[in-house]
Amino acid sequence: MVVEEIESAGEAVEAAAQRYYAVAPGTTLNVRSGPGTHYRPVRVLPEGATVPIFCQRPGETVSGPYGTTKIWDNIGVGEYVSDAYVKTGSDGYVAPRCA
Repeated sequence: MVVEEIESAGEAVEAAAQRYYAVAPGTTLNVRSGPGTHYRPVRVLPEGATVPIFCQRPGETVSGPYGTTKIWDNIGVGEYVSDAYVKTGSDGYVAPRCA
């Protein structure tokens, strides 16, 4: 039972440590299956959404509210959004590169 409590506490700390970033105001954003607009959309984020960034990878260059970039943010398994639509406070990578 002590091991289960320690694992639960570790998961809670890990979840609390995950940072979320705001999607550009007034924007609904297509989430794609890969790092480019030619990948199929898997869902749409509503206005006011925030997203975690688990890793980032280069892909298609996109222009958006936060500039022009080829960085794509992995926000879930098989889910990518262009960093040009996510307010990270940086023009570069803010998370590890995806493997």
